Amino acid sequence: MAKIRVKQGNNEIEIDSRDFYVDNDTAEEVIETLKELMKNKPGHNVINSLEDAEFHEPEFSQPATVTVDDIKSKLRILAKNSFFDQPRTVGEAVSQLSEYGWSASPLDVSVALTKMAFNKEVLKNTQEDRNFYFSKEALLTN
Repeated sequence: MAKIRVKQGNNEIEIDSRDFYVDNDTAEEVIETLKELMKNKPGHNVINSLEDAEFHEPEFSQPATVTVDDIKSKLRILAKNSFFDQPRTVGEAVSQLSEYGWSASPLDVSVALTKMAFNKEVLKNTQEDRNFYFSKEALLTN
């Protein structure tokens, strides 16, 4: 996952590539476009001018509630970003979802992770009456 942060004066924009891919060839173009938007439109809300932009600062805003149907896709994003490279509990997954700006009930996350383990998308291990979920890649590297 790549992050691009552009700061100009008091304005700052951070782009997190969890939802799209930015390679070395396009990163410079993205940064230059953002810099132009920031300096050419003083007083203009740059975030509103970007298509499909989400504004989230976990320390200042409430996470968006994730529907039961969307929890698996959000958990797949965590997996893609190496979150499950270490064994994780349901509580840890719920907390990480919150860091990404998403709110889900522990029960719904537990059900989704159990289904993902049944479908072999993640692996499940039980230790001391606690379930841990991790990626197949984590198993290969340990």
